[in-house]
Amino acid sequence: MKIRKCTIRAGAAAFLVTSTPAFAELPGPVRAMVDAAIETGDPEKVKTVIELARQTNPDEGAELDALQAAFAEDQAKLAEQEAKEEELAIRNAGLLDKWSGSGEIGAFLSSGNSSETGLTLGLKLKREGIDWSHELRVKADYQRTNGVTSREQIVAAYEPHYQIAQGLFAYALGQYERDRFQGFSARYAISAGLGYKLVDSSRLQISAKAGPAYRHTEFEDGTSAGSIAGLAGLEANWQITDRLKLTQDANMMAETGGAATVIFDSTSTSVVLVTGLEAKVSDRLTTRMSFTLDYDSNPPAGSVSTDTLSRLTLIYGF
Repeated sequence: MKIRKCTIRAGAAAFLVTSTPAFAELPGPVRAMVDAAIETGDPEKVKTVIELARQTNPDEGAELDALQAAFAEDQAKLAEQEAKEEELAIRNAGLLDKWSGSGEIGAFLSSGNSSETGLTLGLKLKREGIDWSHELRVKADYQRTNGVTSREQIVAAYEPHYQIAQGLFAYALGQYERDRFQGFSARYAISAGLGYKLVDSSRLQISAKAGPAYRHTEFEDGTSAGSIAGLAGLEANWQITDRLKLTQDANMMAETGGAATVIFDSTSTSVVLVTGLEAKVSDRLTTRMSFTLDYDSNPPAGSVSTDTLSRLTLIYGF
């Protein structure tokens, strides 16, 4: 009886794991085929090759079972080691490390307070930690026709999350908006509250959040107003296929993949609804179609209650 040893590599480190006893009973070519599959580290290949070996060598089921169990054990130890190294790297990362993001550029068609086509630019940065995650979003729409600006909208938001327990998280949000065609030169909002992940699977994620908010608006006529408000939102991301994704994400008066948010106070109610459909072109490049509905029950004089915006954009991930 021989003792088979498997070498597991994790980063620059390598170590030996003693596996299940290997009986020299399988025919040489069959054993070589199984060993070659194990060397790839691909569970699907190992499963397929062992199933074929089992069909051609039905009397050697015990040895094949032992080889498959040893491979599974080695893979589990490797995954555990890699997870520990990743957690250590995250905990030791500097403030500017471990950020990922995407840049967006495209055209839009609007109706409501402005009915024009124009350019849209966006940037999203995200940092995932052990307990904390951070997201920074900036979006700008601009249109100039015959020397006259017909649309100028900027939205910037910062939103950190803290994981309290399985599924339960706390959020905070700080946001700035500028949209002269909705009647305000600046609008600031802050909010904090709790959220819960209703569904969290590899294909579908749904979460809801709610909390108090405060808004301060500076209008185009020189006046300003501030009010205590409430926020309720829903986020959803559905990975329909490997290359097609539907987004319906809640973020107060801001966009990520999409948004569905209600903000209400004693004088007005704001609803922002954004639905997006993303099609992956390559590992980094994605095309996106989105529709935004922005409703304010009490708009400034001369403005309408509802704006809509349709976008077709290219997104580059980094």
